Amino acid sequence: MAFLFLRMKYTTLLLISLFSLSIVAQSNPSDSKIFRHYQDSLITICSKLFKPDNKDAVNDKLNQQLLATFETALNMPNSFDFSFDSLSILKYISILGSPDNKFRIINWNVPKNDGTQMYYGFIQEKYEQITKHGLFKKQRTETLQVYPLIDKSADVKNPDNYISDNKKWFGMLYYKIILKKTKSKRYYTLLGWDGNDKITRKKIIDVLTLDNNGTPRFGADIFNNQKKYPKRIIFEYSANCNMSLRFSTKKDSIVFDHLAPNSPQLEGQFQYYCNDGSYDGFGFKGGKWNYGMDLNAINEKDEKDKLYIDPRTDNSKKESRNLKQDRKKKKQK
Repeated sequence: MAFLFLRMKYTTLLLISLFSLSIVAQSNPSDSKIFRHYQDSLITICSKLFKPDNKDAVNDKLNQQLLATFETALNMPNSFDFSFDSLSILKYISILGSPDNKFRIINWNVPKNDGTQMYYGFIQEKYEQITKHGLFKKQRTETLQVYPLIDKSADVKNPDNYISDNKKWFGMLYYKIILKKTKSKRYYTLLGWDGNDKITRKKIIDVLTLDNNGTPRFGADIFNNQKKYPKRIIFEYSANCNMSLRFSTKKDSIVFDHLAPNSPQLEGQFQYYCNDGSYDGFGFKGGKWNYGMDLNAINEKDEKDKLYIDPRTDNSKKESRNLKQDRKKKKQK
């Protein structure tokens, strides 16, 4: 009799456990279904927003829908664990997770009819909130914080030394996050692209830090660039050229094409700058990115870097070849 009672008790407990597991298992697919629905809505908006012949007024309206839909989705519980990867695969949105999984950057650009760009996005942070219950008990709950990125770059007069929060952001499209730690701080170095205008493009090395309360700050005093100490590094070059800016894991360095004008007389006129076939870089030492010239860069393929290069590759290759040929002729003379 006792054995029968124990067996019934075990069976009951097993059924309760299986029922609980079933509920947990069902909750995740339910969350995924909700977020997939949001993702489908975002894809629909993006497919209309990124049509090349749209007027600015149409894009402004569609972009407001995109911002509102994304912000609603990102503020929902468990949204941090949904990748929204279809948006990245379709090349509508850049979604980058930090190497330590503390946050992610959701980021996109909207081209304007005059050839300039506007940038938008969010930083979504995940952190644990600890609440005390009595003397000995602590409850840990996961909390999400969403920070909209508000592009104010048109108002920035000195972007090299500009430090701001997310509300006065120097806008760009990010494609790489590099984590570097010092004894007192974590620096998230960001590689970004800026379409700028019809005659020049920009590649940028930016820096993100998080305050104690999680507030993002852009720009930091961690660059030693030939005895200059800017808060970010900005490269400007001809819209007919391409520039590679990437992180080399083999060298643990940021490696980039050296840019130069077609002739010395055009110094400072960036619409004539193009890569000259050599490479420079920054290595991290002593808590700073330190500049180095003429690196022997190994051509490591980075598929993400290709996504943010202006697609007119034929013109850029022709421009690069012409620049190299001109320099060879000058040396022969």
